[in-house]
Formats: sequence, C-alpha cells, structure tokens
Amino acid sequence: MDQIIIHVDMDAFFAAVEIRDDPALRGKPLIIGSLPGERGVVATCSYEARKYGVHSAMNIKEAYRLCPGGIYMHPNMEKYKAVSAQLHKIWHEYASELQAIAFDEAYLDVTERAGDFDAAREIGHEIKRRIRDELGLSCSVGVGYSKTAAKTASEEKKPDGFFVIASPEEFVDLIIDRDVRSLYTVGEKTAEKLYANGIRTVRDIRENKEYVIRLLGKQGQWIARLAFGIDDRKVTPYRPEDAKSIGREVTFQKDVDDYELLKDVLLLLALCVDHRAKRVGLHGKGVSLKLTYADMKQVSRSQAVLSTDFVIDNYRRAVEMLEQVDHRPVRLIGTGIYHLSGEEDRQLSLDDVFGDAALRKETELRELLDGLQERYGLDFAGHLEQIYQADTLHKTVEYMRKS
Repeated sequence: MDQIIIHVDMDAFFAAVEIRDDPALRGKPLIIGSLPGERGVVATCSYEARKYGVHSAMNIKEAYRLCPGGIYMHPNMEKYKAVSAQLHKIWHEYASELQAIAFDEAYLDVTERAGDFDAAREIGHEIKRRIRDELGLSCSVGVGYSKTAAKTASEEKKPDGFFVIASPEEFVDLIIDRDVRSLYTVGEKTAEKLYANGIRTVRDIRENKEYVIRLLGKQGQWIARLAFGIDDRKVTPYRPEDAKSIGREVTFQKDVDDYELLKDVLLLLALCVDHRAKRVGLHGKGVSLKLTYADMKQVSRSQAVLSTDFVIDNYRRAVEMLEQVDHRPVRLIGTGIYHLSGEEDRQLSLDDVFGDAALRKETELRELLDGLQERYGLDFAGHLEQIYQADTLHKTVEYMRKS
C-alpha cells in the first residue's frame, strides 16, 4: 500500500498558548522571545505581529524596530512542553508511526489507520477538531502521499488550514511554477546558487534536471526527484539515542571578558549536557567548545576522548580548550559531547569497577559547586535539578554575570 501521511503544524504555537490563557492578548501583535533591550531572537509571534514583518528567528532589536507597539514576552517553556505532551497524546491515537519535528509539529503515518485518502481526510479534520475543542488551539493539517506533499499541503492554507495532495501529479501541478524555495529542502544559499544559473522555478529544475545534478551533486539529485514529486522517505520516530551530539549554550546579555566567570558558566553547561546524556543512556567520544565573540566571530574547538562518562572530565576538557583560545569579550559560550553511543559500548577501567574514580570525581564536582555557592551566593543543595531548565539556567548565568 502507498503511504498516507498527515503533517500537523500548530499555528504560532507559543503565542497561541499565551493568547488562549490570556484572552486580553487576542488581536494584538504578540512577540515571544527576548524582550526589547535584551539580546536574542523572536521564538514565534502572533499573526498580527507578522503583518509588521516580524518573524521567527529575527533579531529582537529588528523586531522592535518594525513593531515598537508590540507586546513582548519571554517564553514559558514548561507550559509549552505540557501542552505539547497533550498534542502528542492526541496524535499518537491516529498514527502507526509519529515523527515529531518540534513541540508543535509532527508527521503522522496513518496508512494503516486510514487505508485510503477519504478516511485520511476524516482523520485530519478530526485531529483539527480535537485540538480546537480539547486544547483551545488551532493547527494547519496537510494530508499527502509523501512527507514533502504533506508538509506542502499543511502550508497551503495557513493558518487554521486543511489541504490534501494525494498524488505526485497533484503535487507537481500545484508547485511547478513556484519559486525553487517552495521545495522545502532548498534553503537560501542553495536557491541563490540556482538563481545564479538561471534556475528560478520548479519547472526550471524539471527542464534542466541533469544540469541541476551536475551543479549540486547529491543534493541536486534529491532536489530533482522532489521536482518530479518523488519522495519515498518513511515517517521515522525520533529516538534520543540516535542523536549525534548533545550540547548546551547561553548568550550573555552583555559581553563577558572575565574568563574565570566563563569557566564557572562552563561547569553549569557541562552539568546540563551530562544530565541529558545520562537521561537517554548515552556517552560520547569527544568534547566540544563553542564561542561567539563580541564582534560575532565564531570559534569552535573539539577534543577526542576515550569516554565522556564523568561530567568533571568534560568540564576540565572544555576549560582546557577555553584557555587556548583568544581571550576577548565573549557574547555566547557553549559546550557539548559528540560521537555518541549507548552505555553498553562503554569500556570500564579498574577505577570504574571499584568505584574509586567515580568517588574522586564526585568529590571534585562537589567542591566546584561549593565554590560557585561561595562566589555567587548560589545554593545548589537540593535544587540542582532546576538548573537543567533553560529559563533557570539563563537567569542563573545572568545573576552570576552581574555579581
């Protein structure tokens, strides 16, 4: 049986949740992200704000320039996660396989449940109705014969839209004279390369298939297939254990030139990375460091290791790499681990077996945390779990910076 896939995309999710919970925000330009005067970007915004040209990932200063009368709010990630869990519960009732793209977006394989596109239409409408009735939110739903078709369909009538693309012929008829960027894997840089070579529409790709392949190689082959409506990718559930790397970073509200402070921040970031890795049963074979300087120049460093099982080791390696870079004012700092694999692959040392290494490293970590408490007045006793939450981490780092 051919695939039948539904793509669900919530409309302005973060903003919609806030408007649902505070009806006084309805009809107003609401921007969720950083506040004016802070560093950061727009996470999402209401459709009223989009009329001013504001969009996701826009620098918050540019958003404020375009929409000075907007309402600006920090995101409440714990609230959005809770609502996302409710969404996933609904979606799972209809999908044999579900691939979540974000809190608010997912592909659902409904091939077995639906059997044909008439039944799939009914499922799509039922999902929209339940999300509206049970959660008070709107979504756009696309039903397609492939992931690309379903994604294209969900975008076709946003917001609160519904559209079906049941065959490659329908897909091609819809997009053939649209810009190359209507193919979702064509980003800005790829589009510029195509434009420079006279390829502007999907029709141009079809009529110049071999040239596009020569121009873009493997990516060109994929784009050419999409231009003919060919996409046989399966809906593949995300598994944390499939992650290639785990990292955490923070952007400071003011540049930091105190490298001792940066080392202290690295400790908190290393704790967050370690917590996430252990939660999904992963360890790595490398540690990374990322910096963005005040002039926006980015620097990254990495170091291969035997194992990243001890947070104190990861922290020490990150500090070692930090000491080797140019000491200039820093805007952003991050650390992570990579070359991930399951714990069953880990090779234990004698120290590990008898617990000596773990005990020494745990003691060293406790001493470092005590040092943070002494320098900044932080109290981690019984509250360390809170630092893993993004909001708490950023507030803590800013408190440390101002101390």
